Amino acid sequence: MNQEEIKRLFMSGQDCSQVVAGHFAETCGTDQDMMRKAAAAFGGGMQCGETCGAVTGALIVLGMKYGSAKEGDMEQKNKLLKKIGEFRQAFGCKYSSCICRDLLGYDVGNPEEFQMVLEEGLMFSFCPVLVDDTIQILERIL
Repeated sequence: MNQEEIKRLFMSGQDCSQVVAGHFAETCGTDQDMMRKAAAAFGGGMQCGETCGAVTGALIVLGMKYGSAKEGDMEQKNKLLKKIGEFRQAFGCKYSSCICRDLLGYDVGNPEEFQMVLEEGLMFSFCPVLVDDTIQILERIL
């Protein structure tokens, strides 16, 4: 996936978490629609500027790939925690925060500040780069 494809998905109504999660549907053994639905509530830092949707999308992918549904499966839980640590370290090397409002400089949960994000074009300049970086990080650690 490239940044132009990411921008196209944004224009079609997908958000950062959905783009990241949907990209890895096959890797996670499910279909793209299911991954996008699972990630649908996390864009814009859960619509309140908190944890970046690309990051939450990545965590959904890691959970789907390495998580366990079995009680007491500590071996699998430890695998997941290791992969989360790898992701956090790699993301942290590239970005100083994983908080949406810190990354954008605006709180997308505030309508006036969200308007500033749109006016400055950050949804189509900064966000696609961050999503692309997140996808590349995941591709390396999966």
